[in-house]
Amino acid sequence: MLERVDTESRATHDDHLSVRVWLRLLACTNLVEGRVASRLRDDFDTTLPRFDFLSQLERNPAGLRMTEISKRMMVTGGNVTRIADQLLDEGLITRSVAPGDRRASIVKLSAAGRRSFADMARQHEGWIVAMFAGLDEQERGRLYALLAKLKRHLNAVESESAR
Repeated sequence: MLERVDTESRATHDDHLSVRVWLRLLACTNLVEGRVASRLRDDFDTTLPRFDFLSQLERNPAGLRMTEISKRMMVTGGNVTRIADQLLDEGLITRSVAPGDRRASIVKLSAAGRRSFADMARQHEGWIVAMFAGLDEQERGRLYALLAKLKRHLNAVESESAR
């Protein structure tokens, strides 16, 4: 059986454990993201960025400004505009002028978009649950807690360096 080459394969036993943990975390993230992207493409003929865009709107039924979606997705305004144009053409979102600012627009899920996203989200959750089934409930809880601890530390370090 061939061993899968991924970001973790860069590590050697001589590397610091922290480097090996980081590369393993990155490899796992890439595996999950790749499988989700593949399933979205195969099952729904869509992309992960489009799913993320719809997800932002589903969590904000009153709609969001395009600049806010761009910030939340951590992508450029041009990428968000391109995705919005596609989703608008497909009838999955609506776009209107923002009250008090004619230069800005607010996008919302359309009824068809809500139905479409609900189906994708149900499937997506099932894929994620299946991918993490290799860990029991207690292990998933422990991993979640450890990653939260790491995230708090990283945010604290970033806050200190910003001073």
